[in-house]
Amino acid sequence: MAGTFELYTDKSGEHRFNLKASNGEVIASSEGYSSKAGALAGIESVRRNAADAEVVER
Repeated sequence: MAGTFELYTDKSGEHRFNLKASNGEVIASSEGYSSKAGALAGIESVRRNAADAEVVER
């Protein structure tokens, strides 16, 4: 099973998402967005960019 994006509205009314692994563990959390459309655009950005993201060790 693949990971899932969980979209929700927080207590202050901001839209956020979590990326969850197949075991249900949260592996990434977003910033707050003022609109649902903004949060959905954030999800699409993660989908587009994460597959080819470079790993940098510091």
